[in-house]
Amino acid sequence: MGSHELGDRARRLLAALVEAYIETGEAVSSQVLAVESGLGVSSATVRNMVAQLEEAGLVHQPHTSAGRVPTDLGYRAFVDGLLEARKPSRPLANVENRILQQAGRSPLLDDLLANVSHVVSRTARQVGFAMAVNDGTILHRIDFVPLSDTRVLVVVVSNNGQVTQKAVDLDEQLSADDLSQAARYLTTEFAGLRLREIREAVLVRLQQARTFYDALLSRALRLAQTSLDDVAELPSFHVEGAASLLQHDGGDQVSLGTLRALLEMMEEKERMVRLLSEYIDGPGLTIIIGAEHTTPGLRSFSLIAATAVDGGATRTVGVIGPTRMDYSRTIALVDGTTQVVTRVLRHAS
Repeated sequence: MGSHELGDRARRLLAALVEAYIETGEAVSSQVLAVESGLGVSSATVRNMVAQLEEAGLVHQPHTSAGRVPTDLGYRAFVDGLLEARKPSRPLANVENRILQQAGRSPLLDDLLANVSHVVSRTARQVGFAMAVNDGTILHRIDFVPLSDTRVLVVVVSNNGQVTQKAVDLDEQLSADDLSQAARYLTTEFAGLRLREIREAVLVRLQQARTFYDALLSRALRLAQTSLDDVAELPSFHVEGAASLLQHDGGDQVSLGTLRALLEMMEEKERMVRLLSEYIDGPGLTIIIGAEHTTPGLRSFSLIAATAVDGGATRTVGVIGPTRMDYSRTIALVDGTTQVVTRVLRHAS
């Protein structure tokens, strides 16, 4: 039974139950609901309605208690109800101020995202993350750093200070001198262009006859072709706040075992970025609750993210926390913060 199939009274009762449980962390009794729901019906009627919610799989009864707690389906029905009635979020003033202050000190995208993930994590007392994918990255400088005989670290610095690094395997051994000459040539030729445009220009030049007679030019262009392929789409990603999940009060404190899966994913940021890219398919809110996660280790958590697309750039701010979280407040927080990030970055460019 989806939330839209619930009668209005049952929806209000479910909302009252979820809100009471989020606040206290304790199973909610019919007597409490009779008062809290404001439906003006008897305890007996409430008990019948709760039994229907239980049959529909929206609440369940922990064995040690007379009250009920929401299931993941119950949270989903509650959140769908919130989204239907939702008004546009305004950024929280204190959050906005802290982000703007820091952005005034440093214009770098990475610094902005690190600060946003910190501020959101502190405000929500959950894991906070911030991600930006720039389709429109403009090259400021490129460097090649030798790692071993044929492995090279490609360092791309964009005009807004974003640094992207990627190790590539070359099919030939190049000296540090060869590499720095190639980097100088590419920087001189292509600085100020978008990475997309550079990739196209490189392909055109590789097809020109004179390239074959100039070893330096040919090498530089082949290096660019190998290394720029997916550097452009690598997102900047920051995540913070796992410790906050251990400090939760109430009934469903996150166990260390459960937290370990999330910590491992936070350590391997690429995995987390892949997961988020699976979940987020465009602007707006993305909400994944408990059992809806594709990764079994995350099924004790909910993820709430807001994404804005601005020109060729995508910005996402989000929170991961226990399924028992304040959904209404968290949705407003991530949505409002994404607006601030978009404004700051538009202003910076």
